Amino acid sequence: MGLAKTEIFTLEQNYIACFAKALGHPARVAILQHLFKTNQCICGDLVLEIGLAQATISQHLKALKSLGLIQGNVEGTTVCYCVDFKNWAKMKQILSAFLDQDLNAYQCCWKSKIDLTMLFETLQTQIKSLDTSSISLSRQN
Repeated sequence: MGLAKTEIFTLEQNYIACFAKALGHPARVAILQHLFKTNQCICGDLVLEIGLAQATISQHLKALKSLGLIQGNVEGTTVCYCVDFKNWAKMKQILSAFLDQDLNAYQCCWKSKIDLTMLFETLQTQIKSLDTSSISLSRQN
């Protein structure tokens, strides 16, 4: 099995990749959204809220916690989770710097970029014309 070779990339590049991976699963996004919405520590009701098995929720919580985006506090036999706002702010700063790179970038290929909206509309028109032609062909048979 090949190595990821993360050591050849900068610390910032590795952070961005880790944040993207953490936010790259809808369950983890839903967990974070729920924690922000409730604005308090959550102790165990994520299974009902998210709709996944407890073991699956636990795996996602572990991923978020290992990155430092959430923190967990043990209360008796229960672990309560909340957003780690200090680390959340650090992530926002790193991702914002990465995502804002285009603000001052020279748009050398601006004219040749594909307009996805126009492409989507063209594809829809072509699909409709195919549907129409198949209807007229089936009527002839």
